Amino acid sequence: MRLKILTWHVHGSYLNYLTQSPHDFYLPVKPGKPEGYGGRLGGFAWGDNVHDVPAEMVRDLQFDCILFQSHRNYLHDRFEILSDIQQQLPKIYLEHDPPRQHPTDTQHIVDDVNVLLVHVTAFNQLMWNSGSTPTCVIEHGVRVPDTVHYSGDLAKGIVVVNGLRTRGRRLGADIFQQVQQTVPLDLVGMDAQSLGGLGEVPHAQLPAFQAHYRFFFHPVRYTSLGLAVCEAMMIGSPIVGLATTELSTVIENGVSGYIDTSVDRLIERMTCLLADAQTAKRLGKAAQETARSRFNLRRFIQDWNLAFESVMDRAAVKPVAS
Repeated sequence: MRLKILTWHVHGSYLNYLTQSPHDFYLPVKPGKPEGYGGRLGGFAWGDNVHDVPAEMVRDLQFDCILFQSHRNYLHDRFEILSDIQQQLPKIYLEHDPPRQHPTDTQHIVDDVNVLLVHVTAFNQLMWNSGSTPTCVIEHGVRVPDTVHYSGDLAKGIVVVNGLRTRGRRLGADIFQQVQQTVPLDLVGMDAQSLGGLGEVPHAQLPAFQAHYRFFFHPVRYTSLGLAVCEAMMIGSPIVGLATTELSTVIENGVSGYIDTSVDRLIERMTCLLADAQTAKRLGKAAQETARSRFNLRRFIQDWNLAFESVMDRAAVKPVAS
């Protein structure tokens, strides 16, 4: 069944992959494009199934499902732009991140048996206190152009993080700066220039751009699994990163890359990869095999279709009068 789904633009790359599913997605927009209201922002190849809708017109349209993607969507936006009837529609909350306030004891803002809480990693599901809300995990799905292949001919590492300077220790800004003192690294992403990086590379051009780098370095301490990691794996890049959160289940040491909680040991591994292109290529090949099996877009879309079907089926069940 083809659904009409209202959601907000929160994470552009994720939204672009999600909209590959066979449904129509409606994105509210406001003048000036404030947070969540950017609609079909540039840099992505949006399909004909993705529609911008002026926020003030949302309440006049018919939808089948509401997909929340941030605390603001759930706590404020829905009351501002949805009608009373729309607020009774089947609901999914997509949780992109692990808890920030406390890693194990934070109660999720959604505590409702009528809402499906979708986590993007099993780590997220494990750490959030989701109360009575039903949950499931839909791992990332990505794709890269068939014409892009890892070469690793550039003896440098690449780091892909948006806003690294302002996001600080959680995303590993200090680790990036520490490692950069001894290992040649290039940083790309929004505001990368503030840390001496190269700036933002459009999403469609990023796979070909990073395919030349010897390895992909993920300095993040605490977050969800970055889409950029999955995309790097998909082109055949070896991954080096901290053995924290979901990444510890994705990368196998000495097989598809290197993970460790010691930055010094990671520096040693990166130095070895710079000196040994063949080992880097071997690790990257295994990373690619993992990504094709675990993070392929077809599985991702199938999982989302099942999630949409489950909330629609649940809404269709009417209580029987006693």
